[in-house]
Formats: sequence, structure tokens, C-alpha cells
Amino acid sequence: MKPVDNFIERFGTSLSLNESLIVKKQNRYYLTNEKLREFIKEDFFYAGAYLGKAKNGIFFPSFILLAMLAEGKSNKIFVDQKTAWLFVCGRDIFKRGILNMSGSIRKGDCALVLNQHNECLGFGKILLNIHEGLDKNKVVVKNISDVGDFLRREK
Repeated sequence: MKPVDNFIERFGTSLSLNESLIVKKQNRYYLTNEKLREFIKEDFFYAGAYLGKAKNGIFFPSFILLAMLAEGKSNKIFVDQKTAWLFVCGRDIFKRGILNMSGSIRKGDCALVLNQHNECLGFGKILLNIHEGLDKNKVVVKNISDVGDFLRREK
């Protein structure tokens, strides 16, 4: 459970997940409920909501977990329509595309990226202090993971 908790902390928030309902299989974490937990045996393929996987000390979240984080108070950056599209295509975020922010957004932190409809598109790393009067044409958020990644991996 430590990799999940450490990942969540990077967004300046906490998420109260009942550890007794978290199931781990081969570095993959699943959130179940009490009824489902009764039926889970040691050899299962998938159970409940997939939270993500840990690999070589790095946690790779699922978009289910990112959506859960987006529902609460966390570091969030809201972007305009054009920036949302470019972010989903794997691009970084320029200051000019940011509409609003919430949370303690500081250089080095991670932030969820949301569109104008409050949909979580992924997350990125804050490269510069956004609150300073920066040039609007500077990249301020590096794209780490976005919902378009799955489609880009298809051949």
C-alpha cells in the first residue's frame, strides 16, 4: 500500500482507502469491497477497481485512481479546450493554456490536469513556479501520463 500512498501524497492530498480492501497481486493494486473480498482467491486475474502497479520503485497509476484524486482536494490545473486536446496528444502545457488552478501548486509538485468539464485527462509535473509572472509561451507542466497514451501505443 506504501507505493499508492506515496504517489497520492505527490498531489498535496490524501485519500482514505480502507487497506483491508486493497488486494495486491504481482505489484498490481486493486480496490475491492467487502462482498468481493470474500470471493478473492490467491490466483485471480482482476478484482475490483485497478489502482495501478509498482515497477522498479515507480508507481504507475490507473485513470480510475486519478479520477478518484480529482474528486477531492488535490493539486489541479484546469486547461482550455485547445490545451486539453494537445495534452491528450502527449504535449506539455504552456502557461497560456491554463485557465485556473487549485491546491498548492509549486515547482516540482505533481498536478492533475482537468478540462473545462472537470474531466481528468492525466497528470504532469510542475516545471516552473506558475504563480510568477512568466512568459505565457513557456512550458510550465511536463506531461507525465494522459488518457491518449493507450491510443498512441496501438499499432
